[in-house]
Amino acid sequence: MIRDEQTLRLLTDSLRRFVREVLVPAEQAVADSDEIAPAIVAQMRELGLFGLSIPEQYGGLALTMEEEVMVAFEIAWTSPAFRSLIGTNNGIGAQGIVIDGTEAQKAAYLPRLASGDIIGAFALTEPDAGSDAASLRTTAVRDGAYYVINGTKRFITNAPEASIFTVMARTDPEGQGAGAISAFIVERGTHGLSLGPTDKKMGQRGAHTCDVIFENCRVPAANLIGGVEGVGFKTAMKVLDKGRLHIAAVCVGAAERMLDDALRYALERRQFGQPIAEFQLVQAMLADSKAELYAARCMVLDAARRRDNGQDVSTEASCCKLFASEMCGRVADRAVQIHGGAGYIADYAAERFYRDVRLFRIYEGTSQIQQLVIARNMIRAARG
Repeated sequence: MIRDEQTLRLLTDSLRRFVREVLVPAEQAVADSDEIAPAIVAQMRELGLFGLSIPEQYGGLALTMEEEVMVAFEIAWTSPAFRSLIGTNNGIGAQGIVIDGTEAQKAAYLPRLASGDIIGAFALTEPDAGSDAASLRTTAVRDGAYYVINGTKRFITNAPEASIFTVMARTDPEGQGAGAISAFIVERGTHGLSLGPTDKKMGQRGAHTCDVIFENCRVPAANLIGGVEGVGFKTAMKVLDKGRLHIAAVCVGAAERMLDDALRYALERRQFGQPIAEFQLVQAMLADSKAELYAARCMVLDAARRRDNGQDVSTEASCCKLFASEMCGRVADRAVQIHGGAGYIADYAAERFYRDVRLFRIYEGTSQIQQLVIARNMIRAARG
């Protein structure tokens, strides 16, 4: 659902220039320092990148899902760390408030998220509850005008920089499964909230994660998202459906960058008196990557359009996340192979992307969880 082709083209063209002229040249510095320079963050704010998917009345650009994935194709051309910083504000860090928040909650937080003045984080995963999100153990006990939260969240993206956390906690100690879970907005600096050390990861340097620890953390009852207990898991699933489409689009953009790098290297690198691109086995790797990329791009655009049309895309979102993330991993592997020994050396982007994109098959639901979602939805539909 493209609302204005010309405006979208202006946005994607300006973003493409920003990515290639500013972000790509800064990739190595981010990888070396594990930090995104404040000047670059300021430019991202000026471009409105922190509010791409936030409603216009709160200062965002209110992109449709189709528009959002087209923007994601562009920004994913560079290191995932840049997208990760803005991605949580547009996705899981804000969408719980956008979808199910009260008007007061939206007015209090969305304008600051859209401007990038604050960074949001989504705190669902725990040491013993990741893929099985409904089994989380973090509790929120009502105490007058407050809820007292206790528990630990793990691998929380942007937690070291976050100003607010969307926290999933169990409000019904006797209840089992999803119906006992509620969602809360918890501000940084709230007494009883602390952060663990920043995680040392395989890749995606510049994108930070850490534990978020709640010890008798008193949160105003007004910060219960939607003002209703027991719907937090449903909120999380709505957020994740959208997030899975976004990550699938990111997988497409990253794979396009890796394939472009591999093709250029294959045209420049000579063996046996000719560019290695002339060898059919190298061509096969290029062709397979191109075909899979095309399929993933088409899937993502189709699912995004379905969501914009109001359809339930739970199955399609999981299909996109599964196929696109696995495709991205295969393209990364072929890109390293085409580079040969150079692909194993950190001087080339292929080595860094190989590590960076490995995470895409894990977060926002592992590939195996996507398979379960798809199959269970199929079985449920067949049984009527």
